Amino acid sequence: MSKNILTTSNGNPVENNQTSQTAGQWGPVLLQDFHLIDKLAHFDRERIPERVVHAKGAGAHGVFEVTHDISHLTKAKFLSQVGKKTPTFLRFSTVGGEKGSADTARDPRGFALKFYTEEGNWDMVGNNTPVFFIRDPSKFPDFIHTQKRNPQTNLPDADAFWDFLSLVPESIHQVTILFSNRGTPNGYRYMNGYSSHTLKLVDDKGNFKYVKWHFKTNQGIKTFKADEAGQLAGSNPDYATKDLFDAIEKGEHPSWSVYVQVMEPQDAKTYRFNPFDVTKVWPHKDYPLQPVGQLTLNRNPENYFAEVEQAAFSPSHTVPGIDVSPDRMLQGRLFSYPDTHRHRLGPNYAQIPINQPKSRVANHQRDGLMAVNGNGGSLPNYEPNSLNGPFQNNVVGTTFTAEEVSGLTGRFTYELSDVDFVQAGDLYRLMPAEEKTDLVNNIAGHLKNAKKHIRERQIGHFKRADPEYGQRIEEAIVTLLSKA
Repeated sequence: MSKNILTTSNGNPVENNQTSQTAGQWGPVLLQDFHLIDKLAHFDRERIPERVVHAKGAGAHGVFEVTHDISHLTKAKFLSQVGKKTPTFLRFSTVGGEKGSADTARDPRGFALKFYTEEGNWDMVGNNTPVFFIRDPSKFPDFIHTQKRNPQTNLPDADAFWDFLSLVPESIHQVTILFSNRGTPNGYRYMNGYSSHTLKLVDDKGNFKYVKWHFKTNQGIKTFKADEAGQLAGSNPDYATKDLFDAIEKGEHPSWSVYVQVMEPQDAKTYRFNPFDVTKVWPHKDYPLQPVGQLTLNRNPENYFAEVEQAAFSPSHTVPGIDVSPDRMLQGRLFSYPDTHRHRLGPNYAQIPINQPKSRVANHQRDGLMAVNGNGGSLPNYEPNSLNGPFQNNVVGTTFTAEEVSGLTGRFTYELSDVDFVQAGDLYRLMPAEEKTDLVNNIAGHLKNAKKHIRERQIGHFKRADPEYGQRIEEAIVTLLSKA
């Protein structure tokens, strides 16, 4: 065997490092995919004790209030009637930077929201962008490595950053958002939040709709230009953290109007692109926003470490009436997020007060680090039992919905097509002239630091999205290099 062949940790050759095994071309990811699990599990343990992503963040407590009736769409009790209020905790974060990085860095922002419902906690684990860079979890560890430091120099590496993105052109939509002024929001109060992934709302009969969640800031969108963000990174690197804390302390409680887009299951089978591809948005003209409620942040943490640093979110934390979709990236996160919490905070991370449900918890999980809730007392630690221990409710569809899956198991590669460039081009063409110029200059200022063949490959993708878009970046880089 060639010494250059990629293998798993037990030496098994890897035939495909870019695509997870799924049940059918659009189906869910299979747990039998050892290479994916092996790769994600190792990746989750690469940092101690800092979060491997979303390391730096700020958070606040709040309340979600239902303002519009969607009980016909879901049996979720916290969404059952207009006026119903649910306590929440929201953690904002930068994604790629370390814990000491600047709040104003060009980076997506995490938007992780915990709903403490009467049926357990629902975690809406999203970002301030409606899309993401990649659409298969096998690529995630590699992607994050390129956003971190070079393993030899321990410095940021423009070659790695653009080499990966230029070889994974599905990223171009998110790259366009990231290098626009939306990539440097003016604090956390002035940005939107999105589920990004497709989820489901399920009614009391087991029928479901596919949905995407949108949290629209009521403060209005505010952003920094690159030079402003850079100056604040040096003079006030904790700008967003301070802005959020101070606003709430003064009684200026930030709020977001909450909406869903709704897609019928049959539409998903025939839509013009895969609706579970997180690199794409659902056009609003096809699936308009439907109002649901309002989120308000009204209380600061009493202790940062106890509440913000130890907060643990996972898209696998759902409640009856909300379920997951076959979105491949979402499927990978269902495993990866709890796995990294078990590594970072211990197997009993859900017993930490900030993560505890307000509803009753009864299971047979015992022992392990930080078992602080009485450890089940004298009750049996197995099920079934005849000794008055907790037992299953035998109600089909309580926590998940049945969904038809067909096709062969295997690794189904996404074939790159023009549709992967359309939305990035549309976004560029929608921008006002000044924002287009900022976007071009932001990209050129970073891309110029990459090697020539990498630059040319990435510029080709920009041209494919929109010829003018790519041409302007190419010309801006030539100008910058001539002045160097």
